[in-house]
Amino acid sequence: MAVVEVQIPGPLRTHTGQQSKVRAQGSTVGEVLQNLAQEYPSISSQLFESDGSVRRFINLFVNGEDVRGKGGLDTEVSEGDRVGILPAMAGGTGLTPEQVQRYHRHLIMPEVGSRGQRRLAASKVLIVGAGGLGSPAAMYLAAAGVGTIGIVDFDEVEISNLQRQILHGADDLGKRKVDSAAETLERINPTINVIKHDEPLTSANAREIIRGYDVVINGCDNFPTRYLVNDVCYWENKPLVDGSIMRFDGQLTVYAPGHGCYRDLFPTPPPPGMVPSCAEAGVLGVLPGIVGTLQALEAIKLILGIGEPLVGRMLMFDGLSMEFRELKLRKDPECPVCGEHPTITEPIDYVQFCGVPHETALVG
Repeated sequence: MAVVEVQIPGPLRTHTGQQSKVRAQGSTVGEVLQNLAQEYPSISSQLFESDGSVRRFINLFVNGEDVRGKGGLDTEVSEGDRVGILPAMAGGTGLTPEQVQRYHRHLIMPEVGSRGQRRLAASKVLIVGAGGLGSPAAMYLAAAGVGTIGIVDFDEVEISNLQRQILHGADDLGKRKVDSAAETLERINPTINVIKHDEPLTSANAREIIRGYDVVINGCDNFPTRYLVNDVCYWENKPLVDGSIMRFDGQLTVYAPGHGCYRDLFPTPPPPGMVPSCAEAGVLGVLPGIVGTLQALEAIKLILGIGEPLVGRMLMFDGLSMEFRELKLRKDPECPVCGEHPTITEPIDYVQFCGVPHETALVG
């Protein structure tokens, strides 16, 4: 018999002690499922009908391929194969009756429950940039019940924003982005508190602003802000959910306190003009929706203390090929901020450091 990895979806993890991956033996998919049920008896009723057949709303895969196009339960497996289980999902106390109704889909999840929902309500998340990445992140955090959402942005809504920045609509043209964002978030969930930071994020104010939040989501579009936010989050001991996008590609990682920072990857910025901005190279409008939503997911995991955040890992997304790849990140002992002998211990002139033309503000 072969030993294979069985990938357990979220709704079934209560039967495997919250494990997302378990080992099981078998020569075929059917044998693997039977042995899985013997090891975790409570999962049996979720997988099988009373006559022993697999429930019709359960789909099975071997190494990503649907077994229905192969041999069904008789599909043979080899050592090291991955067997995936895909169940149908419908979509998606200390709480008020309205909150119980609003967050019911959260409350019935053992990973969240009433305790987790209260943690979300008590949490504070800062979003740097009310643009392409910040829009979906903010909207899903508001819908999830994050109690306080801070928005840092000083721009006005322009027509070119509307292709991807879904916090804003045609009626918002000319408005301050923080005002438009707050109106949208309060329509989604009037029980939350939105703090508007309608000002540039600079070396002078970044520590004071970031210090008041539990988690920071970086949705900026320039290198000076990216280095500034990274450095301050490290010094203030705040987890940073960092995302970036261009054309059809996205990147996402989490820099947790004590586990490295952006400078481990990029000690210095690229020369000015070498890496074009989204305004210069373009970005498919739906792409920030994908990456920004994943940023919201990582923030919620950090708040609830569940799952495996993308700490020490970089998730790469290629929208053209629809592929996700994961890279392991290495902490640099020579890093000037988080290394063994730091040489940068307070905010610097990040515009000068990045060699870009002088800017009156750092968030765009």
